Amino acid sequence: MTERLRLEPVRPALADDLWLLHQDAGIARWYGGTYSRAEARERAAGMGATWAGGGVHKWLAYDRESGGLVGRGGLSYQEVDGARRLEAGWAVRGSLWGRGYASEIGRASLAVAFDELNADEVVSFTEVDNLRSRAVMERLGFGSPREIRHRGEPFVLYVLPRPQGRH
Repeated sequence: MTERLRLEPVRPALADDLWLLHQDAGIARWYGGTYSRAEARERAAGMGATWAGGGVHKWLAYDRESGGLVGRGGLSYQEVDGARRLEAGWAVRGSLWGRGYASEIGRASLAVAFDELNADEVVSFTEVDNLRSRAVMERLGFGSPREIRHRGEPFVLYVLPRPQGRH
C-alpha cells in the first residue's frame, strides 16, 4: 500500500486487468502497441512465476478509494546495457498523468529495492523522447543519464545508487 494506491503483484488472475491497462493509448505508445488477451495472459503468467519463485516483478496499481485501475510498475531484473540489473519502472493510464502516480509507484519500488532487497543500485530506462518518464526518474533522484540501445532503439539509462545511510 502507498498513500493512494494498492499494489498487487501481477499474476495470472490479474491478466484481464493487465490487458485492459495495455489498451490505454498513453501506455500502448511506449510498449509497442496494445496487448492481445493472449499476450496479457502470457505476460501475467510469466510475472506471476517470477513472483512465486521468490523474485520481484511488477505490480498492478489500483486506487485505494475507488478500486479503479491506475497503472503498473515496480521492480524487475532486466538485461540492460550488457548486464542483469534491478530496474524500476512505471506506466500510468493517460487520463491520470500529471497526478503523481508514477512517482508514487517509483518511491514504493525504491523502498523495496533498498530496504528489503538491500540493492546497491537501481536503474530506470525509457525511450529518449519519453520526457514524462524521464522527469519522474529525475524527481526520484535517478541521475547520470546516458544513451543506450535497447531492442535496437535509442533509450536513456538512469542510475540511482543506494542512498547513504539507507540500509
